[in-house]
Amino acid sequence: MLKDHYKTEIQDLVKKQSIQSAFDFIMKDSERTLKEHIYLTEIPAPPFMEDERASAFQTLLQDLAVDSVWIDEVGNVFGLVKGTERRRTIAIDGHLDTVFPEGTDVTVKIRNDTLFAPGVSDDTRALAMLTGMIRALKHTETKLKQDVLFIGSVGEEGLGDLRGVKEIFSERGPKIDSWISIDGGTIGRVNIKGLGSYRYRVTFKGPGGHSWGAFGLVNPHHALGEAIHLFVDEADQFTSYGDRTSYNVGVIGGGTSVNSIPFESLMEIDMRSVNPLRLDTLEKKLFVSINKAVEKQNKLKRLGEDLTVVIDKIGYRPSGELSPELPLIQRALASTAYFGKLPELTRGSTNSNIPISLGIPAVTIGRGGVGAYAHSLDEWWLDKDAYKAIQLAYLLMISEAGLDMP
Repeated sequence: MLKDHYKTEIQDLVKKQSIQSAFDFIMKDSERTLKEHIYLTEIPAPPFMEDERASAFQTLLQDLAVDSVWIDEVGNVFGLVKGTERRRTIAIDGHLDTVFPEGTDVTVKIRNDTLFAPGVSDDTRALAMLTGMIRALKHTETKLKQDVLFIGSVGEEGLGDLRGVKEIFSERGPKIDSWISIDGGTIGRVNIKGLGSYRYRVTFKGPGGHSWGAFGLVNPHHALGEAIHLFVDEADQFTSYGDRTSYNVGVIGGGTSVNSIPFESLMEIDMRSVNPLRLDTLEKKLFVSINKAVEKQNKLKRLGEDLTVVIDKIGYRPSGELSPELPLIQRALASTAYFGKLPELTRGSTNSNIPISLGIPAVTIGRGGVGAYAHSLDEWWLDKDAYKAIQLAYLLMISEAGLDMP
């Protein structure tokens, strides 16, 4: 899997004085990185409300005197370090947003060196890693051959639907040749496969009325229950064979009281697959189930208007995978191996899904340290040799951008 050529390339690179100086600086800089980690964690960044944290991250980049800093139309923060040749652009990314709603207490509590706070690991640690890497570049006066973009992206979580990275890889975004995301646990993971997903909000609508006086009207709840029943029967059989595929009705809602026929009923569905064709098939099974449920409910109607349904696609993450032969991926494997970890090629749902689906070299690597309970109020993270994750990301960035110095 790992070619000797790239293993040798990384081993030779690490021997250079500028890399050794950077590694030494990163280790000594751990306390400052941790302070920035805590600072950013305590700035709320709910879905679609990342502005305050984005502004703070922008200021940190400006204070580091990178060549240029800006925020795009959707809220992504960019810090550009220019190379001497400027023929390619390497991006390294951590996402700004967390899953936690507005009003969540994000104060960091420290107990026995462990940090406790919602979002303290996923993915705030990555943002602090980026600033630590820039400080290492500045401290060692390292010159790169190619441009490097340090990015704090929006919309990675949940219904954010990768809106930040989708904008980056749109026609309006900068041209990026290699993409590195930092998002995950301990070092060792090298994610090169995108787990695709479709997400839908389905809303059944009727006139609504009294459960006794208006009995006979279409009932959106009854249709929703029928749709779930039909879909699960089909989906369970379909997902029992072939490439791994999953489905989940994660949210249901609607209704006003026990003695009222609801005027609206909704559900939100998540479907995932490693195979985009199977995802499309599962999507069709959902649509058929919904339409059958509407048809059945309208046949049961004794009075009033027909039941209607609105189907909204609220999430789309493309799947795909890259060849392990790509130089970026080989360098990620070699860098991981240098730090004594057995590299593991994995599949996930991260910002890398977008470049992977476009065939652009991309990896997602871990943020290091030790942590648990991501996406919960009990999330925690411990700085256990976390500087090594920064060194690894730095090494990968340098190997891809190229050194323009001894």
